[in-house]
Amino acid sequence: MQNYLFEDFKSNTKMQLKETIKLMLLSTFAFACMNATVKYLDNIGAFQIVFFRSAGSLFFTFGYLLKNKIPLIGNNNKLLILRGVVGLTSMALFFMSTKYLPIGTAVSLRYLAPIFAAIFAVIFLKEKIFPFQWVFFILAFLGVVILKGFDSDLNTFGLILILIAAVSSGLVYIIISKIGKSEHPVVIVNYFMVISATVGAVLTINSWVTPIGMQWVFLGLLGVFGYFGQLLMTKAFQNAQTNQVAPIKYIEVIFTMLFGVSLFGEVYSFWSLCGIGLIIAALILNIIYKDKKTKKIEALKDSKV
Repeated sequence: MQNYLFEDFKSNTKMQLKETIKLMLLSTFAFACMNATVKYLDNIGAFQIVFFRSAGSLFFTFGYLLKNKIPLIGNNNKLLILRGVVGLTSMALFFMSTKYLPIGTAVSLRYLAPIFAAIFAVIFLKEKIFPFQWVFFILAFLGVVILKGFDSDLNTFGLILILIAAVSSGLVYIIISKIGKSEHPVVIVNYFMVISATVGAVLTINSWVTPIGMQWVFLGLLGVFGYFGQLLMTKAFQNAQTNQVAPIKYIEVIFTMLFGVSLFGEVYSFWSLCGIGLIIAALILNIIYKDKKTKKIEALKDSKV
C-alpha cells in the first residue's frame, strides 16, 4: 500500500513539474515576443512604448482588482510609488538600449539584475551572500567584459543604458522584498503600470510618432505579452521549487536571440555568444548553489530544534 502511494505521489509530482515547465516556457516565449515587438517598433520612442506597454497591462490589472474587490490604493504608498518609479526607470532604459544593442544581448545583460539585487540586499536588508556566490558574480561580469572587450561592434552607450537598467531592476527586487506580503501582488504591479503609463504619456507629448499600419497592433500587443508572461511565470513559481523553475526563465534569451536573427537579421559574433553564455551559466549556477546552501542551513536548524 505504501509503495503504491509513493508511486502515485511520484507520478503527480512529475506531472506537476511538466506542467510547471510548460508554464515557464510559455512565459519566456511571451516575454521574448514582447522583446521582439519592442525591437520591431524601432522608430517609436522609448517612452511611447512604455505608455502602450503599461496601458495594455492596466486593462488586466484594473479588471482583476475591481472584479475581486481588492482596494486599488494599497497600504505602503511610499514604497509602492518608489517601486513604480524605479521599475519605470529600468523598463524605459531597457527599451532605449534595444535601439543600440542586439535584442538578445540587451536581454542577457538585463538578467544581471539578481546580482545587483544580492548586493543591495547586503546593504539594505543586512542579508548574507555565501562566499562562493561571489565566484558566480565575477564570472557573470567577466561575461560582460568579454562582450565589450572582444566585440568591437557592441555600442558603449547601449551597454551603459542596459547596465543601469539592470541595477534599477535589482533595486526593484529589494523594494518588493521590503513590501513583503503586506500588499497583493496585482496591487504592486498596478502601481507600477499606473506610474509608467502616466509618465510615459507625459513624456510622449512632444515626441509622439504616429504608428503606421501594423504598428498599432504590435503596440497593443505589448501589454498583452507582458501581462501573460508575468502571469504564467508567477503560476510556475507557485507550482514548483525556485531551483526547478528559475533556470528555465533564461530560455527567454534563446527565444529572443532567435527572433533577432530570423526577423531582424542580427548577427552574434563568437565572442558575443561566449559572453552571453558565461553570463547565463553563472546566473543559473548561482540560483542552484544558493538554493542548495539555503536548504542545507534550514535542515541544520531543524535538526537542532
